Amino acid sequence: MGAMASRPLFSDPDSTEVIEEPADDSPEAPADGGPKPARRRRWRRAVLIVLSVLVLLGGGGALAATLYVRDVDNDVERIEAFEAVPEAARPPKVEAAKDALNFLVLGSDSRDPENAGGSRSDTIIVLHLTKDRSSAQMVSIPRDTWVHVPASKDGKHGNVDAKINAAFAWGGVPLMVQTVENYTKVRIDHVAMVDFSGFKEIVDALGGVDIDVEESFTSTHSLNADSIRQFHKGPQTMDGAAALDYARERFAFRDGDFARIRHQQQVIKAILNKAASGGTLTNPGRLNAFLRATADAVAVDGTLNLFDMATELRHLRSDNLAFYTSPSKGTGTIGDQSVVLPDQTKARALFDGVRRDDLAAIQQAGG
Repeated sequence: MGAMASRPLFSDPDSTEVIEEPADDSPEAPADGGPKPARRRRWRRAVLIVLSVLVLLGGGGALAATLYVRDVDNDVERIEAFEAVPEAARPPKVEAAKDALNFLVLGSDSRDPENAGGSRSDTIIVLHLTKDRSSAQMVSIPRDTWVHVPASKDGKHGNVDAKINAAFAWGGVPLMVQTVENYTKVRIDHVAMVDFSGFKEIVDALGGVDIDVEESFTSTHSLNADSIRQFHKGPQTMDGAAALDYARERFAFRDGDFARIRHQQQVIKAILNKAASGGTLTNPGRLNAFLRATADAVAVDGTLNLFDMATELRHLRSDNLAFYTSPSKGTGTIGDQSVVLPDQTKARALFDGVRRDDLAAIQQAGG
C-alpha cells in the first residue's frame, strides 16, 4: 500500500467520475466473479488491513503481526485472481529474478472484489519487491492507457484494444491480471485490492498527513458551495477528507490523471512516513485505532502468506520505496474516447527492468 494501492484506490463512495465517462466507454457486462464471500468478523478484517500495510507499504510492527496472523491467516478475505488466467498466456519468471515479487495493486470502486459488476479500477499499480527485500519500486499505470485487452473468460468481451481499466469491468481481477501481464510482460505473483471508502478515517487515525501541494486549486468534488475546498500551494497538514479530495482530483489540472497519480503517490508516502514516525504500527493503542479505521478496506489473493511477507518486509520504509509512472506519449483521441497513448519503447525498457529485478535499468528507464 505505500505503494501497494480508488474506492478507486483514492476514490470517495460518492464519486461521479465513472458517470462522467463517455457512454461507449462503460462496458455493460458484469465481471465473471465467484460467489460473494461471507462477511468476516470485523477484527479478522482488521488483521488483514494491518498486515497489508506491513506487506505492501512496509513498516514496523512485526511483533503485532505475529500475534494476530498465526490464528487468522487461513480465514482472511481472499480474491480469486489467477485461476481464470490461462497459464500459456502468462509471462515466465526470469531465473535470476525468481525470488523477487511483483504485486498488482488495484483500487476498486466496489466493496466486493468478487462482484465487480461493470465497475472500473481507477488506480493500477505494479509494485516490485527486490529479491533481497531491500527496496521496492511502484509503477503506476494510468487508467486510460490504451492497450490490448485479452478475451474475458466467458468470451463475450475483450480481445480488443481498449483503456486498460476496461479489463476490470469486463472480467474482474483475473482479466486485469492477464491484461497487465500482457502489457508489461511482468509475471504477477500476488494481487491486493484496496477500497478506500474508509480512506478518510485512516488518515484521521494517524492525526493527519503532511503534503506539499504543488499548485493551488479548487476541488471539483465538493458537494455544494458550502463545502468547496481550496488547496493552496505549499506544505500543509491534511485531515482525512482533505487528503481524499487531494488524491482524487484530476479535472482541476491540465495533465489530469497524471496529476492525480502524482498526488496519490504523495499521499501514499505521507501515510507511510506518518505511520513509521508516529509509531502507529508498534504502539498497541495507535495500532488498534488504525485497525478500526481501515477495516474492510483490503483483500488479497489466496496464495499470499501474510505472516511470511510481514516478517520479510518489517524493515521496509518510504526511503527505499521509489515511485514511477508507466511512460506515455501523452493523451490523444481514439474514436470518441480520450486515452493515454503508451510509449511502447520506454515502457518496455522500464518493465523489462522490473522483470529482471534490475534496479539500475528501472531507475534509468523510469527517470
